[in-house]
Amino acid sequence: NTLLITLVAVIIGVVLGSLTALVRISYTANRKKWWLKILNAICGLYLTVIRGTPMVVQLLIMYFVIITATFIPPLVVAMIAFGLNSGAYVAEVVRSGIQSVDRGQMEAGRSLGLSGRTTMIRIILPQAFKNVAPAIFNEFIVLLKETSVAGYVGIQDLTKGGDIIRSITYVAYMPFFMVAAVYLVLVVGLTTILKRLERRLARSDKR
Repeated sequence: NTLLITLVAVIIGVVLGSLTALVRISYTANRKKWWLKILNAICGLYLTVIRGTPMVVQLLIMYFVIITATFIPPLVVAMIAFGLNSGAYVAEVVRSGIQSVDRGQMEAGRSLGLSGRTTMIRIILPQAFKNVAPAIFNEFIVLLKETSVAGYVGIQDLTKGGDIIRSITYVAYMPFFMVAAVYLVLVVGLTTILKRLERRLARSDKR
């Protein structure tokens, strides 16, 4: 469950973060459109609330307050909660990535007859994601560690499993040291893999 929650949450976070970044950049470029003003205000509130509150509190509110009257499984609730949290941080990463792309790229796309939207999707965003790939990979690692609080809503994750073993054996040090060791192996292994991906992306840019 730990890896599944992390993977789905990162996907949600990248999609939501990208949309949020696009809204805020579009509003900066054109402040006269009323609907962009509304969307930008919503995105600003979302970023402020998510960044200003602890992840575990967001998870508990999502499970016990917002989705308490539904039959959505705790696993899905956790994916949504972690995805919303991730999106708030990915938004600024993607935004900085888009702004790092030379403005001439947009002008070049428009001069070729492409619309602003098409230019953004086909030319700007691919370059932006290459620029911010290390930061997004790092977000994956951070999320993996943050999922250790998923047991608060009854999900059988690594930490919850260790706590169950502790309650049965009345020995705390062994199960929790094992949980820490598993997390360490996962983080080190994923970090190694992601660094290799970063190097491949860097080599492809040089070509």
